[in-house]
Amino acid sequence: MDDTTQKRGTLLAKLVALFVATFTVSCTANSGYAILAVMKDDFVNKRKWLTEEEMADYIAIVQSSPGPMAVTSSTIVGYHVAGMPGTLAAVFGVILPPFLVMVVVTLFYEAIVGNPYVELFLRGMQMGVVAMLIDVIVGLFRNAVGQSKAYPLVIMALSFCYVRYSGCSIVWLVAACIVAGVVKALFVKRGEEER
Repeated sequence: MDDTTQKRGTLLAKLVALFVATFTVSCTANSGYAILAVMKDDFVNKRKWLTEEEMADYIAIVQSSPGPMAVTSSTIVGYHVAGMPGTLAAVFGVILPPFLVMVVVTLFYEAIVGNPYVELFLRGMQMGVVAMLIDVIVGLFRNAVGQSKAYPLVIMALSFCYVRYSGCSIVWLVAACIVAGVVKALFVKRGEEER
């Protein structure tokens, strides 16, 4: 087998793995922050495609990007693992399950709409989503605290207070965090140059 054929086989294996992984994750949790918890468990802990730090960075990017978190996070992970073909495989994998669910729900809407078992199922799922959100929050907090530096904790506390109490647009918070990151990077660079 020549080198080109072997590379194609390796790429195809990665693409299939990405599709299956994102499809499975999407079947497990396909909403907002819940999907991030499932992705972290699968992509960081099990498959080792990302490190804890990379996942934390990607979560920050996903949160500040427009669009559904599932698609945005799959785009980033797919590109990280296998470039543009990986992006396509991951995004297709993550959007296929909700599409299929919507087709089924549309076909059986009348039978589902007032079913008490469906209502109980949805209430139970809400509790599971809360548990996954707590897991994501605890993981992000450990990552920030694990750096043993006050700066991320101050930014986190100020951001929390802004979101919780100001009632102002989140756009201003994102802009302020960008400025704070640039200022910190400039100070770090300046400190390294003086050494």
